[in-house]
Amino acid sequence: MKFGAVPASAALGGILAHSVRRDGLVLKKGRLIGAAEVAALLQAGVAEVVTARPEAGDIGEDEAALALARAVCGAGLRAEKPFTGRSNLHSEAAGVLCVDASVLDAVNDIDERVTIATLPPFRAVAPGEMAATIKIIPFAVPGAVLKACAERARLAPFSVKAFMPLRIGVISTLLPGLKPSVIAKTLRVLTERLAPAGAMIARELRVPHDSAALAGALAELATACDLLIVFGASAITDRRDVIPAAIEAANGRIEHFGMPVDPGNLLLIGAIGAGAARRIVLGAPGCARSPKENGFDWVLQRLLAGIDVSSRDIKRMGAGGLLMEIGLRGQARAALPEPRNE
Repeated sequence: MKFGAVPASAALGGILAHSVRRDGLVLKKGRLIGAAEVAALLQAGVAEVVTARPEAGDIGEDEAALALARAVCGAGLRAEKPFTGRSNLHSEAAGVLCVDASVLDAVNDIDERVTIATLPPFRAVAPGEMAATIKIIPFAVPGAVLKACAERARLAPFSVKAFMPLRIGVISTLLPGLKPSVIAKTLRVLTERLAPAGAMIARELRVPHDSAALAGALAELATACDLLIVFGASAITDRRDVIPAAIEAANGRIEHFGMPVDPGNLLLIGAIGAGAARRIVLGAPGCARSPKENGFDWVLQRLLAGIDVSSRDIKRMGAGGLLMEIGLRGQARAALPEPRNE
């Protein structure tokens, strides 16, 4: 693409690179200069304008943006009509955005004139929410560049995994001093978390903070619910603590304990059963009783969309895992004892 200043009299067929405002004349950036525009420029006394002029093999900005948007647009997303070299991808349903960051980086590495930006991978999105934007920086790009970007993008198109209306089983363990109002608030907050996914609390049990009692409750709910969540009266501090011991006593296993997300450090993931009968058990950290975003949200949202969360996935959550403080925690950590409610 040729770019630069030219006499107004020679601007025919070029694209105006900068808006022109002179003596009542307004020509906006990006306008194709025809005979009428040349005459208007000369009449207004404009001697020179900056234009962009595509060369053989170049693809216009809107056409290029839409082509790349379609290449990277996977299930659950739709590409919007391009404008000024930009095409946006919007979610078609409530769910979780899936983006292979390595492929995204590879596309952005090809040429500075072609860019893609997305929401963070695994971010929950609402229907109609913008999830990504494709922007062509100049007014046109070489066809070979666009082809290379599109081919790379097709290796791993972005997608949205829609939430599923799962049946959630909730178990609260009890100790003296735990107020019923705390449990009521916890259930209310969880209901609000589940609402965007169309999931609901199907069964709710309360048992003593004892591994045998909890194991029985887990076994009971595993046959009636799709996902189990345990809110302990006391936080999990070790793989041999009450909640993990109960999962193992119910013929389950611990898949991961702890996460590099704060608040949320003391989250536990376990499972009971195998194959189609496998049920995930979440040992919720204390911060999950608060509506503020924490590590529990990151895991729960993926599970509600049917995305498995492995031990490795948890370990990769550290970048960006330092979240805002929430009311359940003291902020002056150096001055005050830290409550064990992560």
